[in-house]
Amino acid sequence: MEQRKLVLYIASSLDGYIATNEHNLDWLFSIDGEGDNGYSKFYDTIDTILIGRITYDWIIEHENGRFPYQGKECYVFSKTKKEDNEHVTFIDKNIVQFLQDLKNKNGKNIWLVGGGELLSTFIKEKLVDEIIINIAPTLLGKGIPLFKNNDFQTSLTLKNINRFNQFVELSYEVVR
Repeated sequence: MEQRKLVLYIASSLDGYIATNEHNLDWLFSIDGEGDNGYSKFYDTIDTILIGRITYDWIIEHENGRFPYQGKECYVFSKTKKEDNEHVTFIDKNIVQFLQDLKNKNGKNIWLVGGGELLSTFIKEKLVDEIIINIAPTLLGKGIPLFKNNDFQTSLTLKNINRFNQFVELSYEVVR
C-alpha cells in the first residue's frame, strides 16, 4: 500500500503572503483566473482535510456558517478542545503522531488547507510531501506570510507549472 501524501494547496501573493494582517483575502478574488484555477481537479485527489483553528474560524465566519468541505473527513487542530460537529473533528493531541497515523490509513491524499503554525510544524517534521502554490500577481508588502521564519531548510523539486489566466500554479515535491 502506498502511503497517502500531505499536500499544501494554497494561494499566495507574489511577495509570499497568504492574507493581509487583518486576514483579508479581497485582493485574491479581484484577480482574473481561469475557471476555478485547477481547484476542482485538485479537490478530487483528496479525501481528508487538515485545518488550523484560526483558519477554521475564518472559514466559518466568511462562509456565513456554511462549511465548504462537506463530504470530506475534516480535522481542526486547536490547543483548546472544542466540541466536534457534523463537519469536523477537533484535535488537541500530538499533531505529528496524529498525522503519521493518518498518512498510514487507506485513502486519497490529505490537504493542508491552512494555518501557518500547522504548516511550519509539518514542514519541520518532514511530513509535507507536496506543495502546490497558486501565485497571484499582487504585491501586498506585508501580511500573513506563507512560510514563517524557521531554523531548518527544505529542498523541493519542481513537478509542474500551470497557468490560469493571471495565476501561475507551481507544484513541488518535497525532497526527502
